Amino acid sequence: MARVHPEGWRHLPANGAQGRELATLALLAEGLPHEFNIYHGLHWTRAEGQYAVFGEIGFVILGPDGRILLIEQQSGFLDESANGLLRPGKRRNRDISLDLARTADALRARLRPLLDGTEPVLDTLLYCPDYTVRQPGTAGLDPARIVDASRRAQLLEIVRDLCGPQHDAAKASNAAHRHALHRFFAELLELVPDVQALAGQAVALTTRLSGGLAEWARRISLHPHRLRVTATAGSGKTQLALAAYTDALHAGRRPLYVCYNRPLADHFSRVVPPGGEVATYHQLCDRRLRAAGRTPDFSAPDRFRRMETDFAALLANGNRDPAWRFDELIVDEGQDFTDAWRDSLLALLTPEGRAWWLEDPLQNLYGREPVKLPGWAGLTADTNYRTPADVLELLNDRLPLPTPIVAGSPVADSEPEVMSWHDETGLMEATKRAITRAIGLGFRRDMIAIISFRGREYSRFTPLTHLGPHRLRAFHGRYDLFGEAEYSEGELLIDSVYRFKGQSAPCVIFTEIDFEALDELTMRKLFVGATRATMKVIFVASERAAAVLAPDQA
Repeated sequence: MARVHPEGWRHLPANGAQGRELATLALLAEGLPHEFNIYHGLHWTRAEGQYAVFGEIGFVILGPDGRILLIEQQSGFLDESANGLLRPGKRRNRDISLDLARTADALRARLRPLLDGTEPVLDTLLYCPDYTVRQPGTAGLDPARIVDASRRAQLLEIVRDLCGPQHDAAKASNAAHRHALHRFFAELLELVPDVQALAGQAVALTTRLSGGLAEWARRISLHPHRLRVTATAGSGKTQLALAAYTDALHAGRRPLYVCYNRPLADHFSRVVPPGGEVATYHQLCDRRLRAAGRTPDFSAPDRFRRMETDFAALLANGNRDPAWRFDELIVDEGQDFTDAWRDSLLALLTPEGRAWWLEDPLQNLYGREPVKLPGWAGLTADTNYRTPADVLELLNDRLPLPTPIVAGSPVADSEPEVMSWHDETGLMEATKRAITRAIGLGFRRDMIAIISFRGREYSRFTPLTHLGPHRLRAFHGRYDLFGEAEYSEGELLIDSVYRFKGQSAPCVIFTEIDFEALDELTMRKLFVGATRATMKVIFVASERAAAVLAPDQA
């Protein structure tokens, strides 16, 4: 089987023209020997005076002896004219032979310096599996370089002939450049694709894949409905919560969603329909106490503990205001709750009410004992569909996780990076380098999240408004009159691993990492921070921490 770059292509949605290209990719991958390399989705540019020549091709095949074959696939119908074979367009038809010639010429110009002036051995092929070319001689291409519907079954044989092992000793010398050619194409795949477009595809695909948990968990029939879902990061817990919440509203039931972290509650409240209640546990305490005419004293040093006690006492005294009764209880981030909180929440359920408890023990950053739920049915899910597969491979290898996390993300070659620092000055400089690296890879600033390993109160970044030329968007630690969190005006989000739990970003710069020993809490914080990323993670760690995360880079 040939080697395909980048990996993860089998997880992509096979729809429309993209589906046809993925079918071709599967055919090539399975039909060519392992000495062949296949690169798909390549784009390159070459400056030519004041103009830029853009080229794009469906597949590039690198043969074992360094011969290169560009394959342009055109699904659907084509137009034939006296001027050649044309690709139908919205505004005007495009000459396929001219496009292929320009692409090949642009690539040759890029490769000559790489090969020390040697002319690359490069060929082109048009593959149109849905159309039979009626006049190959006037198509503007060598008929031998056209594989249409009538020759579709011969595609693999033709590809082997055009870039397979050579018998010409003069051309065989090009095999010495094969490694350089591979690096060239691999770097194009890493640096040039539109990261912003890929991020959107990754989010959509991750949502679809992880949506499986929401699908089959809701098919479980229980009387009474008490379901505990223990699932890893990125497995679809919040999607399940959203689906259960929406189901309740459609069925005429009133839902209550409760989590621990305020940013997660704020996000959830923005995406669900009206008709239920969304709150953190302490927000719920505050609202219920105010409804009973008891305004909490937020100036007290033990205000949160006092609120919890007053809330529990209010419910224990038999206060059953119908406005605070719910038919569906959904607890998210259940690993951060306590047995006492459990009792208070269940007291808000109607007699026939349904309850869900969603948790991930690996995200328990507060060291709380697991909540006891006797008599509840249990469901587990250990596949993470959000985090790149190679990031999970690193975590499985370097962290003492109770059980390995199964990778389900289509992103398999994100190449997590580690940048080390020695002192506070080095920390700031390394974090700035990480930002530059992320932007250089194509991530917009609003796609990057800087996550501190330390809590907000102890982070060296908390007093900062800028990091180099970048303005930081940081939580002020207070809320406005409408209960919205107040942030500084900046383009780069920075937050702590504690607050960012439950959220995600395409690119995560996980900074301020430092620890003496890889204890239980450290392991969990590293797991939580790294699994926030959907496409890229850059660790900014002290020298001793970097030695644990990436010994080969220490």
